[in-house]
Amino acid sequence: MSGPVRLEDGAVQVSVQGVSLALRPSGAVWLAAHQTLVVADLHLEKGSAYAARGQMLPPYDTRETLSRLGREVAALAPRRVIFLGDTLHDRRAEARIAPEDAQAVSALAAGLDLVWVVGNHDADGPVKLPGRCVQTVGLEALILRHEPQSGAQPGEVAGHLHPCAKVKGRGRSVRRRCFATDGTRLVLPAFGAYAGGLNLKDAAFKPLFAKPPLAGVLGKDQVHLIAWNQLLSDG
Repeated sequence: MSGPVRLEDGAVQVSVQGVSLALRPSGAVWLAAHQTLVVADLHLEKGSAYAARGQMLPPYDTRETLSRLGREVAALAPRRVIFLGDTLHDRRAEARIAPEDAQAVSALAAGLDLVWVVGNHDADGPVKLPGRCVQTVGLEALILRHEPQSGAQPGEVAGHLHPCAKVKGRGRSVRRRCFATDGTRLVLPAFGAYAGGLNLKDAAFKPLFAKPPLAGVLGKDQVHLIAWNQLLSDG
């Protein structure tokens, strides 16, 4: 594939280390050849974690996040869903998940292979929720993990950094979650409703890309490809 291709559903098809994948407006990645859906950084029960510290947030982040994930599964009918780490916001998050939300995960898992790549927030993985825990997943030339590794990592697909893009539009700047790729590696946006974001211009991203990455900015119904020189820093 010579370059990104716009798909009818608003996704953008790109190539990472020669492997074709679709960047979805939801923030998920779809590998059609493997019937695999990939999402990163759901941070389930972040709202309840903040509430325990006295910072009150509406306690619906888990439900909203799982609802969006359910719509992706319904639309694509994957055989496998891979969570790229920090699916749970902390090691006690699973115990705080409401029974109906836990049931939603179980229902989602019916007929699916749920793969939990562990992250820094959920290094122990789930105990009662369905699925299997791994450190990494290999698919063709891709290596899927939670945290991007420093230096050249051809084929790496990771999350952890929660990339966002700031762009100028219609007289004002907007900040949106985004994918980041230079064709050699890919960083996914956070999928969780309450997950924050780090500007793609932040120094944390600089060691990851041999050339300025392309931002796949999440819009309401489609992914917008934005060149590096059109991105703004937060400062």
